[in-house]
Amino acid sequence: MNDSSWGAPPQTGPPAGYWGPTDRGPVQGPAPAGPAYDAQDAQQTRPMPSVPDVPAFGGDQETPQAHPYGPYDMPRTSPPGATPQNPEPMPDAPQPAPAPPKKSAGRDLGAAIGVGVGLGVVIVASLFVVKAVFVGVIAVAVVVGLWELTSRLQERKGIKAPLVPLALGGAAMVVAGYLRGPEGAWVAMALTALAALVWRMTEPPEGYLKDVTAGVFAAFYVPFLATFVAMMLTADDGPWRVLTFLLLTVVSDTGAYAVGWRFGRHKLAPRISPGKTREGLLGAILFAMVAGALCMQFLIEDGAWWQGLVLGLAVAASATLGDLGESMIKRDLGIKDMGTLLPGHGGIMDRLDSLLPTAPVVWLLMVTFVGSA
Repeated sequence: MNDSSWGAPPQTGPPAGYWGPTDRGPVQGPAPAGPAYDAQDAQQTRPMPSVPDVPAFGGDQETPQAHPYGPYDMPRTSPPGATPQNPEPMPDAPQPAPAPPKKSAGRDLGAAIGVGVGLGVVIVASLFVVKAVFVGVIAVAVVVGLWELTSRLQERKGIKAPLVPLALGGAAMVVAGYLRGPEGAWVAMALTALAALVWRMTEPPEGYLKDVTAGVFAAFYVPFLATFVAMMLTADDGPWRVLTFLLLTVVSDTGAYAVGWRFGRHKLAPRISPGKTREGLLGAILFAMVAGALCMQFLIEDGAWWQGLVLGLAVAASATLGDLGESMIKRDLGIKDMGTLLPGHGGIMDRLDSLLPTAPVVWLLMVTFVGSA
């Protein structure tokens, strides 16, 4: 075959002297003649598309021009007058700053304050009129608290704590503590636990152990701890001791809420109660110690202001632990409140959470500082 019968394939690159980027690299001149091709292969060969003569760099531009086959393709531009699909604000256009999140109390404060004032009036009136009436108020609160606790245990965990013996034994426990002191309270507690064990025997044995365990826990947690309030009442200045106990607990909770809501930054126990902060705890301690010093100095006979500081510190600690303890129970049950009886507060147990563990602490310190008479 004569090689001269096949010339070089048609030139597909830029003209000679072009040094711009193309899809096949820089070209300095005419493409060299390719190898000879067989006739059959030549019929299957397709010419490469020609590249337009567009300079890579031109004029005083500093960036490469768009090239249909080169690596410097620029984004396509919309025709004149077309509205861009994703318009962006001008760099100098001021953007409004997002409004800071507004803090919320999480409850109806109006209803909460109204209910709190109403409960305070009932408590104070019964406390200073007839002591026995206040003992009845404690017994009623105990029975309602037991009903709320046992109802939530059955609804959320399927635990059937025997309510009837708990309610009867709880009320008797409060009365026994008022009439017979600590010995009467312990005897009533033991009899209530025994009654819960026997009462549960009337049902099938499945779940017996968890039911009676929950019953004994409920008897200790609600009526037994509340009995110390009744025992405080037996002293000559019993109403003032109970009032001091209530005031310090409420002031501690109020100080924790006020300081924590305004200055709270560091979580106290985020896995148990995310709303509580260390700053709130400091507020509870400060408020309770000041209130304790005033109460012990002016309300309690033979009391001293420094005793009030110790009492306030102890109340702040026990009230916070009691609140965290019930928060742990509610988290385990998967509920926010124990009940809905008190608008703005939840249930009775949601108000007794910090009072119950604080009662034995105040009773013990009062007996230590000024005696039990």
